[in-house]
Amino acid sequence: MDHRIDNPKYKAAREIVVALRAAGHQAFFAGGCVRDLMLGIEPKDFDVATSAPPDVVMEMFAKTYSVGAHFGVVLVCTPDGDGSEITTEVATFRHDGAYSDGRRPDAVRFSTDAREDVLRRDFTINGMLLDPIVFDETGDASDATLDFVNGREDLATGVLRAIGEPTLRFAEDKLRTLRGVRFAARLGLAIESRTMAAIRAAAVEIGQVSYERVRDELTLMLTEGHARRAFELLDETGLLAQVLPETVKMQGVEQPPQFHPEGDVWVHTMLLLEKLQPGVSATLAWGTLLHDVGKPATFRPPDPKKPGDRIRFDGHVEVGVRIAEEILGRLRFSNEDTEQIVALVKNHMRFGDILQMRESTLKRFLRLPRFGEHLALHWMDVSSAHGDLRLYEFAKERFEATPVETMRPKLLVTGRDLIAAGYRPGPQFKAMLETAEDAQLEGRVTTVEGGLAVVRERFGAPFS
Repeated sequence: MDHRIDNPKYKAAREIVVALRAAGHQAFFAGGCVRDLMLGIEPKDFDVATSAPPDVVMEMFAKTYSVGAHFGVVLVCTPDGDGSEITTEVATFRHDGAYSDGRRPDAVRFSTDAREDVLRRDFTINGMLLDPIVFDETGDASDATLDFVNGREDLATGVLRAIGEPTLRFAEDKLRTLRGVRFAARLGLAIESRTMAAIRAAAVEIGQVSYERVRDELTLMLTEGHARRAFELLDETGLLAQVLPETVKMQGVEQPPQFHPEGDVWVHTMLLLEKLQPGVSATLAWGTLLHDVGKPATFRPPDPKKPGDRIRFDGHVEVGVRIAEEILGRLRFSNEDTEQIVALVKNHMRFGDILQMRESTLKRFLRLPRFGEHLALHWMDVSSAHGDLRLYEFAKERFEATPVETMRPKLLVTGRDLIAAGYRPGPQFKAMLETAEDAQLEGRVTTVEGGLAVVRERFGAPFS
Protein backbone atom coordinates (compact mmCIF):
# COMPACT_ATOMS: atom_id res chain seq x y z
CA MET A 1 0.00 0.00 0.00
CA ASP A 2 1.14 3.57 -0.67
CA HIS A 3 2.13 5.72 2.32
CA ARG A 4 -0.27 8.47 1.23
CA ILE A 5 -3.26 6.57 2.63
CA ASP A 6 -2.05 7.83 6.03
CA ASN A 7 -2.79 11.40 4.91
CA PRO A 8 -6.02 12.54 6.68
CA LYS A 9 -7.13 14.55 3.65
CA TYR A 10 -6.59 11.50 1.44
CA LYS A 11 -8.64 9.35 3.79
CA ALA A 12 -11.47 11.88 3.95
CA ALA A 13 -11.67 12.18 0.16
CA ARG A 14 -11.47 8.41 -0.27
CA GLU A 15 -14.38 7.91 2.15
CA ILE A 16 -16.45 10.35 0.11
CA VAL A 17 -15.66 8.40 -3.08
CA VAL A 18 -16.62 5.13 -1.39
CA ALA A 19 -19.91 6.59 -0.10
CA LEU A 20 -20.85 8.04 -3.49
CA ARG A 21 -20.13 4.76 -5.25
CA ALA A 22 -22.14 2.81 -2.67
CA ALA A 23 -25.07 5.07 -3.56
CA GLY A 24 -24.71 4.16 -7.25
CA HIS A 25 -22.75 7.19 -8.47
CA GLN A 26 -19.44 7.46 -10.24
CA ALA A 27 -16.71 9.16 -8.23
CA PHE A 28 -12.97 9.75 -8.70
CA PHE A 29 -10.16 11.95 -7.52
CA ALA A 30 -9.66 14.71 -10.09
CA GLY A 31 -7.34 17.54 -11.08
CA GLY A 32 -4.04 18.51 -9.54
CA CYS A 33 -4.00 15.81 -6.87
CA VAL A 34 -3.95 13.12 -9.58
CA ARG A 35 -1.11 14.87 -11.39
CA ASP A 36 0.89 15.13 -8.17
CA LEU A 37 0.30 11.47 -7.26
CA MET A 38 1.54 10.52 -10.70
CA LEU A 39 4.69 12.56 -10.02
CA GLY A 40 5.19 11.02 -6.59
CA ILE A 41 4.38 14.33 -4.89
CA GLU A 42 2.07 14.38 -1.90
CA PRO A 43 -0.88 16.64 -2.81
CA LYS A 44 -1.94 19.47 -0.52
CA ASP A 45 -5.62 18.75 -1.22
CA PHE A 46 -7.73 16.04 -2.82
CA ASP A 47 -10.69 16.98 -5.01
CA VAL A 48 -13.50 14.62 -5.98
CA ALA A 49 -15.44 14.56 -9.26
CA THR A 50 -18.74 12.67 -9.36
CA SER A 51 -21.81 11.98 -11.45
CA ALA A 52 -24.00 12.78 -8.42
CA PRO A 53 -25.85 16.15 -8.73
CA PRO A 54 -25.05 18.80 -6.09
CA ASP A 55 -28.36 18.37 -4.23
CA VAL A 56 -27.70 14.63 -3.89
CA VAL A 57 -24.19 15.28 -2.58
CA MET A 58 -25.60 17.69 0.01
CA GLU A 59 -28.23 15.17 1.11
CA MET A 60 -25.71 12.34 1.47
CA PHE A 61 -23.28 14.01 3.85
CA ALA A 62 -23.97 15.48 7.28
CA LYS A 63 -22.21 18.80 6.86
CA THR A 64 -21.82 20.50 3.50
CA TYR A 65 -21.55 23.97 2.04
CA SER A 66 -22.77 24.97 -1.39
CA VAL A 67 -19.99 27.25 -2.59
CA GLY A 68 -20.90 27.00 -6.25
CA ALA A 69 -24.05 24.96 -6.72
CA HIS A 70 -24.57 26.71 -10.06
CA PHE A 71 -21.28 25.15 -11.16
CA GLY A 72 -21.84 21.89 -9.29
CA VAL A 73 -19.33 22.51 -6.49
CA VAL A 74 -20.04 21.43 -2.92
CA LEU A 75 -17.70 21.40 0.08
CA VAL A 76 -18.05 18.28 2.24
CA CYS A 77 -16.83 18.58 5.83
CA THR A 78 -15.51 15.44 7.48
CA PRO A 79 -14.56 15.20 11.19
CA ASP A 80 -10.86 14.76 11.78
CA GLY A 81 -9.44 12.76 14.66
CA ASP A 82 -8.22 15.84 16.55
CA GLY A 83 -11.65 17.45 16.68
CA SER A 84 -11.10 19.65 13.62
CA GLU A 85 -12.67 19.23 10.19
CA ILE A 86 -11.33 18.32 6.77
CA THR A 87 -12.97 20.07 3.86
CA THR A 88 -13.10 18.29 0.51
CA GLU A 89 -14.31 19.87 -2.72
CA VAL A 90 -16.79 17.66 -4.55
CA ALA A 91 -17.75 18.71 -8.08
CA THR A 92 -20.40 17.22 -10.33
CA PHE A 93 -19.39 16.16 -13.84
CA ARG A 94 -20.45 18.97 -16.15
CA HIS A 95 -20.33 20.49 -19.59
CA ASP A 96 -19.77 24.23 -19.71
CA GLY A 97 -21.64 26.74 -21.80
CA ALA A 98 -20.26 30.02 -23.14
CA TYR A 99 -17.76 32.09 -21.10
CA SER A 100 -18.87 35.64 -21.87
CA ASP A 101 -16.77 37.17 -19.06
CA GLY A 102 -13.62 35.24 -19.92
CA ARG A 103 -13.54 33.65 -16.47
CA ARG A 104 -16.70 31.67 -15.59
CA PRO A 105 -19.20 29.79 -17.74
CA ASP A 106 -22.56 31.54 -18.13
CA ALA A 107 -24.29 28.23 -17.55
CA VAL A 108 -23.38 24.59 -17.03
CA ARG A 109 -25.08 21.32 -17.82
CA PHE A 110 -24.50 18.53 -15.34
CA SER A 111 -23.41 15.27 -16.83
CA THR A 112 -22.97 11.62 -15.95
CA ASP A 113 -20.12 11.24 -18.43
CA ALA A 114 -16.66 11.48 -16.85
CA ARG A 115 -15.03 11.96 -20.23
CA GLU A 116 -17.25 14.94 -21.02
CA ASP A 117 -16.24 16.51 -17.71
CA VAL A 118 -12.54 16.04 -18.43
CA LEU A 119 -12.75 17.62 -21.89
CA ARG A 120 -13.80 21.00 -20.45
CA ARG A 121 -10.74 21.19 -18.16
CA ASP A 122 -7.58 23.22 -18.85
CA PHE A 123 -4.48 21.08 -19.43
CA THR A 124 -3.96 17.39 -20.10
CA ILE A 125 -1.79 17.00 -17.01
CA ASN A 126 -4.76 18.22 -14.94
CA GLY A 127 -7.34 16.18 -16.84
CA MET A 128 -6.68 12.74 -15.37
CA LEU A 129 -9.02 10.95 -12.95
CA LEU A 130 -7.89 8.47 -10.31
CA ASP A 131 -9.66 5.59 -8.61
CA PRO A 132 -8.43 5.69 -4.97
CA ILE A 133 -9.66 2.17 -4.28
CA VAL A 134 -7.49 0.71 -7.05
CA PHE A 135 -4.68 3.02 -5.94
CA ASP A 136 -4.83 1.57 -2.43
CA GLU A 137 -4.73 -1.95 -3.81
CA THR A 138 -1.79 -1.44 -6.18
CA GLY A 139 0.06 1.57 -4.75
CA ASP A 140 0.58 2.64 -8.37
CA ALA A 141 -1.13 5.85 -9.48
CA SER A 142 -0.63 4.95 -13.13
CA ASP A 143 -2.66 1.72 -12.78
CA ALA A 144 -5.46 3.62 -11.04
CA THR A 145 -5.76 6.47 -13.54
CA LEU A 146 -8.44 7.15 -16.14
CA ASP A 147 -6.86 9.20 -18.89
CA PHE A 148 -9.02 10.44 -21.78
CA VAL A 149 -6.60 13.16 -22.91
CA ASN A 150 -3.14 11.53 -22.86
CA GLY A 151 -2.17 13.47 -19.75
CA ARG A 152 -0.06 10.58 -18.54
CA GLU A 153 2.10 10.68 -21.66
CA ASP A 154 2.45 14.48 -21.58
CA LEU A 155 3.48 14.34 -17.94
CA ALA A 156 6.03 11.61 -18.67
CA THR A 157 7.53 13.52 -21.61
CA GLY A 158 7.46 16.92 -19.83
CA VAL A 159 4.89 18.69 -21.99
CA LEU A 160 2.21 21.22 -21.02
CA ARG A 161 -0.64 20.90 -23.52
CA ALA A 162 -4.10 22.43 -23.48
CA ILE A 163 -7.00 19.98 -23.72
CA GLY A 164 -8.67 20.11 -27.12
CA GLU A 165 -8.40 23.38 -29.05
CA PRO A 166 -6.03 25.70 -27.12
CA THR A 167 -7.60 28.94 -28.32
CA LEU A 168 -10.99 27.82 -27.00
CA ARG A 169 -9.55 26.84 -23.62
CA PHE A 170 -7.99 30.28 -23.15
CA ALA A 171 -11.02 32.09 -24.55
CA GLU A 172 -13.11 30.36 -21.89
CA ASP A 173 -10.89 31.40 -19.01
CA LYS A 174 -8.16 34.02 -19.49
CA LEU A 175 -6.56 33.11 -16.18
CA ARG A 176 -5.53 29.78 -17.71
CA THR A 177 -2.73 31.58 -19.56
CA LEU A 178 -1.08 32.51 -16.25
CA ARG A 179 -1.82 29.11 -14.75
CA GLY A 180 -0.19 27.45 -17.74
CA VAL A 181 2.99 29.46 -17.22
CA ARG A 182 2.99 28.59 -13.53
CA PHE A 183 2.52 24.86 -14.12
CA ALA A 184 5.22 24.80 -16.80
CA ALA A 185 7.70 26.58 -14.52
CA ARG A 186 6.94 24.64 -11.37
CA LEU A 187 6.92 21.21 -13.01
CA GLY A 188 9.71 21.86 -15.51
CA LEU A 189 7.46 21.37 -18.55
CA ALA A 190 7.90 22.63 -22.09
CA ILE A 191 4.81 24.40 -23.41
CA GLU A 192 3.54 22.62 -26.53
CA SER A 193 3.76 24.83 -29.64
CA ARG A 194 0.02 25.26 -30.32
CA THR A 195 -0.60 25.91 -26.65
CA MET A 196 2.21 28.49 -26.58
CA ALA A 197 0.83 30.22 -29.67
CA ALA A 198 -2.62 30.38 -28.09
CA ILE A 199 -1.23 31.83 -24.84
CA ARG A 200 0.61 34.52 -26.80
CA ALA A 201 -2.52 35.38 -28.76
CA ALA A 202 -4.63 35.57 -25.59
CA ALA A 203 -2.08 37.56 -23.55
CA VAL A 204 -3.56 40.94 -24.46
CA GLU A 205 -6.90 39.85 -22.96
CA ILE A 206 -5.54 39.04 -19.48
CA GLY A 207 -6.96 42.41 -18.40
CA GLN A 208 -10.38 40.75 -18.27
CA VAL A 209 -9.22 38.85 -15.19
CA SER A 210 -9.50 40.60 -11.82
CA TYR A 211 -6.36 42.15 -10.42
CA GLU A 212 -6.70 40.00 -7.31
CA ARG A 213 -6.56 36.75 -9.30
CA VAL A 214 -3.61 37.98 -11.33
CA ARG A 215 -1.85 38.95 -8.09
CA ASP A 216 -2.46 35.53 -6.58
CA GLU A 217 -1.08 33.68 -9.62
CA LEU A 218 2.01 35.87 -9.74
CA THR A 219 2.56 35.36 -6.02
CA LEU A 220 2.40 31.60 -6.47
CA MET A 221 4.97 31.84 -9.26
CA LEU A 222 7.26 33.83 -6.98
CA THR A 223 6.93 31.53 -3.97
CA GLU A 224 6.86 28.00 -5.44
CA GLY A 225 10.60 27.81 -6.00
CA HIS A 226 10.82 28.36 -9.77
CA ALA A 227 10.37 32.11 -9.97
CA ARG A 228 13.07 32.80 -12.56
CA ARG A 229 11.69 30.29 -15.04
CA ALA A 230 8.16 31.54 -14.44
CA PHE A 231 9.08 35.16 -15.19
CA GLU A 232 11.14 34.23 -18.21
CA LEU A 233 8.08 32.36 -19.53
CA LEU A 234 5.84 35.31 -18.70
CA ASP A 235 8.16 37.42 -20.83
CA GLU A 236 8.28 34.89 -23.69
CA THR A 237 4.49 34.64 -23.82
CA GLY A 238 3.91 38.40 -23.76
CA LEU A 239 2.01 38.15 -20.49
CA LEU A 240 4.62 40.08 -18.51
CA ALA A 241 4.15 43.17 -20.66
CA GLN A 242 0.45 43.04 -19.83
CA VAL A 243 0.51 42.36 -16.09
CA LEU A 244 3.82 43.97 -15.00
CA PRO A 245 5.04 46.28 -17.78
CA GLU A 246 7.30 48.06 -15.29
CA THR A 247 9.50 44.98 -15.01
CA VAL A 248 9.89 44.57 -18.78
CA LYS A 249 11.62 47.96 -18.79
CA MET A 250 14.49 46.40 -16.84
CA GLN A 251 15.63 44.55 -19.96
CA GLY A 252 18.69 46.02 -21.61
CA VAL A 253 19.30 48.59 -18.86
CA GLU A 254 23.07 48.39 -18.41
CA GLN A 255 24.75 48.53 -15.01
CA PRO A 256 28.29 49.50 -13.97
CA PRO A 257 30.35 46.32 -14.53
CA GLN A 258 32.54 46.92 -11.50
CA PHE A 259 29.49 46.41 -9.27
CA HIS A 260 27.33 44.28 -11.56
CA PRO A 261 29.50 42.00 -13.69
CA GLU A 262 26.46 39.73 -14.17
CA GLY A 263 24.75 42.04 -16.67
CA ASP A 264 21.77 44.34 -17.00
CA VAL A 265 19.00 45.01 -14.48
CA TRP A 266 16.78 42.25 -15.87
CA VAL A 267 19.55 39.63 -15.70
CA HIS A 268 20.38 40.74 -12.16
CA THR A 269 16.75 40.49 -11.08
CA MET A 270 16.36 37.04 -12.64
CA LEU A 271 19.42 35.85 -10.70
CA LEU A 272 17.74 36.99 -7.48
CA LEU A 273 14.48 35.24 -8.41
CA GLU A 274 16.46 32.08 -8.99
CA LYS A 275 17.51 32.18 -5.33
CA LEU A 276 13.95 32.37 -3.95
CA GLN A 277 13.28 29.10 -2.15
CA PRO A 278 9.92 27.26 -2.13
CA GLY A 279 7.71 28.63 0.62
CA VAL A 280 9.41 32.03 0.77
CA SER A 281 7.15 34.76 2.14
CA ALA A 282 5.15 36.69 -0.44
CA THR A 283 6.51 39.99 0.85
CA LEU A 284 10.15 38.99 0.45
CA ALA A 285 9.42 37.52 -2.98
CA TRP A 286 7.75 40.70 -4.24
CA GLY A 287 10.41 42.87 -2.61
CA THR A 288 13.02 40.84 -4.48
CA LEU A 289 11.24 41.30 -7.80
CA LEU A 290 10.75 45.05 -7.34
CA HIS A 291 13.90 46.10 -5.47
CA ASP A 292 15.47 47.66 -8.61
CA VAL A 293 12.27 48.61 -10.42
CA GLY A 294 13.29 52.27 -10.23
CA LYS A 295 16.53 51.82 -12.18
CA PRO A 296 15.21 52.05 -15.76
CA ALA A 297 13.71 55.49 -15.11
CA THR A 298 16.88 56.81 -13.44
CA PHE A 299 19.54 55.36 -15.74
CA ARG A 300 22.32 57.86 -16.48
CA PRO A 301 25.18 56.81 -18.78
CA PRO A 302 28.78 57.80 -18.06
CA ASP A 303 29.62 61.43 -18.86
CA PRO A 304 32.30 61.29 -21.59
CA LYS A 305 33.62 64.62 -20.33
CA LYS A 306 34.36 63.11 -16.91
CA PRO A 307 37.17 60.54 -17.02
CA GLY A 308 36.34 57.53 -14.88
CA ASP A 309 32.65 58.38 -14.65
CA ARG A 310 30.29 55.40 -14.54
CA ILE A 311 26.68 54.46 -15.07
CA ARG A 312 24.53 55.86 -12.28
CA PHE A 313 20.98 55.44 -11.03
CA ASP A 314 20.61 58.53 -8.86
CA GLY A 315 17.36 58.42 -6.90
CA HIS A 316 16.42 54.94 -8.07
CA VAL A 317 15.29 53.93 -4.60
CA GLU A 318 12.84 56.82 -4.27
CA VAL A 319 11.52 56.26 -7.80
CA GLY A 320 11.35 52.52 -7.13
CA VAL A 321 9.26 53.11 -4.03
CA ARG A 322 6.73 55.13 -6.04
CA ILE A 323 6.56 52.53 -8.81
CA ALA A 324 6.24 49.68 -6.29
CA GLU A 325 3.39 51.51 -4.56
CA GLU A 326 1.62 51.91 -7.91
CA ILE A 327 2.03 48.22 -8.76
CA LEU A 328 0.94 46.98 -5.33
CA GLY A 329 -2.05 49.30 -5.32
CA ARG A 330 -3.08 48.16 -8.79
CA LEU A 331 -2.86 44.51 -7.73
CA ARG A 332 -4.92 45.18 -4.58
CA PHE A 333 -2.29 44.16 -2.04
CA SER A 334 -3.23 44.57 1.61
CA ASN A 335 -1.90 47.62 3.44
CA GLU A 336 0.23 45.37 5.65
CA ASP A 337 1.90 43.54 2.76
CA THR A 338 2.33 46.79 0.81
CA GLU A 339 4.10 48.40 3.75
CA GLN A 340 6.60 45.56 4.07
CA ILE A 341 7.30 45.21 0.34
CA VAL A 342 7.81 48.96 -0.02
CA ALA A 343 10.10 48.91 3.04
CA LEU A 344 12.25 46.26 1.34
CA VAL A 345 12.56 48.43 -1.76
CA LYS A 346 13.17 51.57 0.29
CA ASN A 347 15.89 50.14 2.51
CA HIS A 348 17.79 47.75 0.26
CA MET A 349 20.60 50.24 -0.45
CA ARG A 350 21.12 51.21 3.20
CA PHE A 351 23.40 48.24 3.81
CA GLY A 352 26.07 50.15 1.89
CA ASP A 353 26.25 52.70 4.71
CA ILE A 354 26.02 50.27 7.60
CA LEU A 355 29.67 50.55 8.71
CA GLN A 356 29.39 54.35 8.92
CA MET A 357 26.06 54.45 10.76
CA ARG A 358 25.83 56.00 14.19
CA GLU A 359 24.88 53.45 16.83
CA SER A 360 21.38 54.89 17.12
CA THR A 361 20.88 54.77 13.33
CA LEU A 362 22.16 51.21 13.19
CA LYS A 363 19.82 50.06 15.95
CA ARG A 364 16.86 51.75 14.27
CA PHE A 365 17.81 49.97 11.04
CA LEU A 366 18.16 46.58 12.71
CA ARG A 367 14.76 46.89 14.38
CA LEU A 368 12.87 47.37 11.13
CA PRO A 369 9.86 45.02 11.09
CA ARG A 370 10.84 41.59 9.76
CA PHE A 371 14.48 42.61 9.44
CA GLY A 372 15.30 39.02 8.49
CA GLU A 373 13.69 39.70 5.11
CA HIS A 374 15.90 42.76 4.61
CA LEU A 375 18.92 40.59 5.36
CA ALA A 376 17.75 37.90 2.97
CA LEU A 377 17.19 40.41 0.16
CA HIS A 378 20.63 41.93 0.71
CA TRP A 379 22.25 38.48 0.58
CA MET A 380 20.51 37.68 -2.70
CA ASP A 381 21.30 41.15 -4.09
CA VAL A 382 25.02 40.90 -3.37
CA SER A 383 25.28 37.22 -4.29
CA SER A 384 23.76 38.07 -7.67
CA ALA A 385 26.25 40.89 -8.29
CA HIS A 386 29.81 41.44 -7.06
CA GLY A 387 29.58 38.76 -4.36
CA ASP A 388 31.18 40.75 -1.51
CA LEU A 389 29.25 39.62 1.58
CA ARG A 390 31.18 41.53 4.23
CA LEU A 391 28.39 44.03 4.92
CA TYR A 392 25.86 41.22 5.04
CA GLU A 393 27.96 39.32 7.57
CA PHE A 394 28.38 42.44 9.72
CA ALA A 395 24.65 43.19 9.69
CA LYS A 396 23.71 39.59 10.39
CA GLU A 397 26.16 39.33 13.29
CA ARG A 398 24.97 42.58 14.87
CA PHE A 399 21.30 41.67 14.37
CA GLU A 400 21.71 38.27 15.99
CA ALA A 401 23.88 39.57 18.82
CA THR A 402 21.77 42.60 19.77
CA PRO A 403 18.91 41.85 22.17
CA VAL A 404 15.52 43.29 21.25
CA GLU A 405 15.42 45.29 24.48
CA THR A 406 18.68 46.95 23.44
CA MET A 407 17.44 47.80 19.95
CA ARG A 408 14.06 48.95 21.21
CA PRO A 409 14.45 49.87 24.91
CA LYS A 410 11.75 51.39 27.05
CA LEU A 411 11.98 55.11 26.36
CA LEU A 412 13.58 57.22 29.06
CA VAL A 413 11.93 60.42 27.80
CA THR A 414 8.28 60.43 26.81
CA GLY A 415 5.91 63.14 25.66
CA ARG A 416 4.60 63.37 29.19
CA ASP A 417 8.13 64.04 30.46
CA LEU A 418 8.55 66.86 27.94
CA ILE A 419 5.29 68.45 29.03
CA ALA A 420 6.23 68.11 32.69
CA ALA A 421 9.53 69.83 31.88
CA GLY A 422 7.61 72.80 30.45
CA TYR A 423 7.63 72.06 26.71
CA ARG A 424 4.39 72.62 24.87
CA PRO A 425 3.20 69.92 22.41
CA GLY A 426 3.91 70.94 18.85
CA PRO A 427 5.68 70.11 15.57
CA GLN A 428 9.07 69.75 17.29
CA PHE A 429 7.89 67.14 19.78
CA LYS A 430 8.72 64.24 17.47
CA ALA A 431 12.24 65.54 16.83
CA MET A 432 12.76 66.10 20.57
CA LEU A 433 11.73 62.55 21.40
CA GLU A 434 13.95 61.15 18.64
CA THR A 435 16.91 63.17 19.90
CA ALA A 436 16.44 61.81 23.41
CA GLU A 437 16.04 58.26 22.08
CA ASP A 438 19.17 58.58 19.93
CA ALA A 439 21.18 59.52 22.99
CA GLN A 440 19.67 56.58 24.86
CA LEU A 441 20.43 54.12 22.02
CA GLU A 442 24.00 55.36 21.85
CA GLY A 443 24.43 54.91 25.60
CA ARG A 444 25.09 58.62 26.21
CA VAL A 445 22.22 58.92 28.69
CA THR A 446 20.72 56.47 31.16
CA THR A 447 18.21 58.63 33.03
CA VAL A 448 15.21 60.84 32.29
CA GLU A 449 17.15 63.86 33.48
CA GLY A 450 20.01 63.04 31.15
CA GLY A 451 17.61 62.71 28.21
CA LEU A 452 15.97 66.05 29.00
CA ALA A 453 19.39 67.67 29.21
CA VAL A 454 20.14 66.50 25.66
CA VAL A 455 16.84 67.96 24.50
CA ARG A 456 17.56 71.32 26.16
CA GLU A 457 21.02 71.38 24.63
CA ARG A 458 19.64 71.01 21.11
CA PHE A 459 16.27 72.76 21.30
CA GLY A 460 16.81 75.19 24.11
CA ALA A 461 14.99 75.59 27.41
CA PRO A 462 11.20 75.57 27.39
CA PHE A 463 9.39 78.87 27.20
CA SER A 464 8.06 79.95 30.53
